[in-house]
Amino acid sequence: MTRLLVGPLLRHVGTTDATVWVETDAPCEVEVLGCRERTWTVAGHHYALVVVTGIEPGTSNEYEVRLDGELAWPPFDSSRPPSRIRTGAADESQRTVRLAFGSCRYGRASLKLNDKRFEADSLACYARELASRDAADWPDAILMLGDQVYADETSEPTQRRIRARRDITKGPKGEVADFEEYTWLYLESWTDPDVRWLLSTIPSSMIFDDHDVRDDWNTSHAWRVDMQKTSWWEERIIGGLSSYWVYQHLGNLSPSDLSKNELFQNVRAHDGDAEPLLRAFAAAADAEADGAKAMRWSYRRDFGRVRLVMIDSRCGRILADGQRRMVSRDEFAWITEQTDADYDHLLIGTSLPWLLARSLHDVEVWDEMLADGVRGARMARFGEWLRRAADLEHWAAFRKSFEELGELIASVGRRPDAPATICVLSGDVHHAYAAQAHFPQPVQSPVYQLTCSPLHNYVPLVMKIFFRVFWSRVANRVVRSLLSIVINVPPPSLTWKRTSGPYFGNELAEFIADGRSAHTVLRRSAPRDDPAQLHEVARLTLSP
Repeated sequence: MTRLLVGPLLRHVGTTDATVWVETDAPCEVEVLGCRERTWTVAGHHYALVVVTGIEPGTSNEYEVRLDGELAWPPFDSSRPPSRIRTGAADESQRTVRLAFGSCRYGRASLKLNDKRFEADSLACYARELASRDAADWPDAILMLGDQVYADETSEPTQRRIRARRDITKGPKGEVADFEEYTWLYLESWTDPDVRWLLSTIPSSMIFDDHDVRDDWNTSHAWRVDMQKTSWWEERIIGGLSSYWVYQHLGNLSPSDLSKNELFQNVRAHDGDAEPLLRAFAAAADAEADGAKAMRWSYRRDFGRVRLVMIDSRCGRILADGQRRMVSRDEFAWITEQTDADYDHLLIGTSLPWLLARSLHDVEVWDEMLADGVRGARMARFGEWLRRAADLEHWAAFRKSFEELGELIASVGRRPDAPATICVLSGDVHHAYAAQAHFPQPVQSPVYQLTCSPLHNYVPLVMKIFFRVFWSRVANRVVRSLLSIVINVPPPSLTWKRTSGPYFGNELAEFIADGRSAHTVLRRSAPRDDPAQLHEVARLTLSP
């Protein structure tokens, strides 16, 4: 009998359709609510993305997954509520929208049961909480904002599998090497029973960050040159981008987008193993930072009157030929087009925070200038070393792109039909906070940076102290004074003020919009010896 290895994951849900993703252990026909799809094969692994159509708007539909007619989901011994697809109403103008978000999840909780640095997995806690809630109070989606897997920090069980397959003293050593080893990470991470149920019944939208590939991924052109000199990087990046396309990116697309996606249609129709198609695609996608034609990983989702524009702030960087942009000009033009619509709230998703602690922002601007050579070659080498050592690679370290995004946000906030709120949702930095932006010219929409990280990881004590200090006003004055000794760091064109945080621990945030009113709630995992739910640590009104 064919088995379900990973999934089902409920991904895109519209008013009359949805997509459900699965990985199986053999080729088969996958059926969900009467809609069928044959699996396709990549590197010996079997997948299907079932497009479920003909669902009534505004309904909640329990579903099962059948493989060649045999029931494969839900598990026969499951005590959790049935997985279900909840479609949007035909008129969604008045409904409440609830979106959960966060980033940085290191595998399943069982991997770190003996590591006292790790609190309970907030995603698993959230699943247990939702299982006891009425389905009407479940979120419309979970936005996973990067580091869904850690390709460069593998668990001991994964390292045992690596040692059984290859010489772990060479090449990428204990990090994953290729597509095959990436599949082990997803199997390890997404089959936690609580999280598996959660992803089967709550739609999810995802974007990658550096650890999905490797720490410092695309931090600079010099970094890319160094990696390209190694004997193992090409296989690693091809495996990373191919697996991301299969496991994460496809589910971000609507059925309409999928029908027009040439690569997806070619993979579905391929006679045999489609690995060569994905290898060629991944190599081309990686080359964008070196000036090749763009592959757009950014996408857009609408939830009632809330618009989400998810920005790829990793693979789409432009780093060659003296350029340094977070996204290409063409992709930024596309992002700008997506903001030109009628909605009540605009959410901009980007794995890396747009607004950092002001003193840290100045350090990143300063370091970018150093690395660009404004104080000579020796200081440029120091700036490049510091960029990698301290992860100075956020929007602030791409100053032109930082300002460009700020100008776009301000222009949307000044429109006659300006949204009630504009919020940038991010993760990455292993603490949570909210900051409000203020522009020299009046902006009708309140603008916030909302950051939530990690879902399941830890923050060393020294980093907690570091972040608390950097958020202080004293640090801001001292840092600017010190930096000015070497370079006169130009101030940003806007200011911002922290309104909440920093908070530490395993956390999950929610954005809730009711008409043109909105607020955000941050909640922290229960202690590991308490199997209860998440505990609220902060609540912030964004628009009255």
